[in-house]
Amino acid sequence: MLTEVKDAQVSLTDTGRRMQPALEEEQLERRLTTEMITSGKWREVKLGALDVEAPAPVAFPGRVHPLINVIEEIKEIFVGLGFEEIDGPIVQTGFWNFDALFIPQDHSAREMQDTFYISRHKQDIPASNEQKRKVAKVHMGGWGSWNIEEARRVVLRTHTTPVTLKHLAESKASVGRFFSVGRVFRNEKPSYKHLVEFHQVEGVATAPRLSLRDLMGLQKEFYSRMGIKKVKFWPTFFPYTEPSLQSMVYNESMKKWVELFGMGVFRPEVTRPLGIKNPVLAWGGGIERIAMLRFGLDDVRELYSSRLSWLRSVPRCPL
Repeated sequence: MLTEVKDAQVSLTDTGRRMQPALEEEQLERRLTTEMITSGKWREVKLGALDVEAPAPVAFPGRVHPLINVIEEIKEIFVGLGFEEIDGPIVQTGFWNFDALFIPQDHSAREMQDTFYISRHKQDIPASNEQKRKVAKVHMGGWGSWNIEEARRVVLRTHTTPVTLKHLAESKASVGRFFSVGRVFRNEKPSYKHLVEFHQVEGVATAPRLSLRDLMGLQKEFYSRMGIKKVKFWPTFFPYTEPSLQSMVYNESMKKWVELFGMGVFRPEVTRPLGIKNPVLAWGGGIERIAMLRFGLDDVRELYSSRLSWLRSVPRCPL
């Protein structure tokens, strides 16, 4: 009986021998992990070469919203100009939101279609009896009537001015620069340039012999630090400032002038009842409008969309 036995022998050819070092290199460790570093294993392994030109996987780490970056930039500019930041409640009485600002109680801005009232709720006015008496006197002398129950109504603030005005009335500062940044609410139909809720920045400055020229200079310096160079001012009307101006800035991408901040000097009917003796310069506006100019948007609602492609593409420090 015959049995056939086969014995196979394998050996590298010359080509294989030339490839052997590369094949051995592939067995080297290519990842240096945290565990290897902390345990000291990295001393025992042989690390292979890395191709630093190889494409890396795309990663989307968490980041701050572009609008928050603009808000922080604005705060830094105000602090750099010598302003002190103040804050106050979102919920205000009609007294501080309207009456103290010489806005008549039958003014259209106080109607339900323009203002968010907290229904069936009133609260005590956070002001002294003397302040309430003098504000009432100004209204009855200038507009004919004033009802304290209307002043006790509670609203979601329509601007940040009640915060800055109340601070001036309480601090009695004869010289000072203050600013506030916060959310405000308007009962408006949302559109490409209007929101129901948005952020507003406001600055006030008080000192003896301040004038409208000082206010225009502060505005131009603020815009300059925001990278806006072309600025002009138009006369306008606000119930609580006189004289009043509207600032206009030139948008290079749109090739036209865009309305931005309102500004003016507080009327005596606003400052005197609250015991504020020196002139008060005030200006403010919506931060979302600045963000639209910064990011080249034509619809303010885009700032609050969930379009990740846009959110991820906005640079932290735009050119």
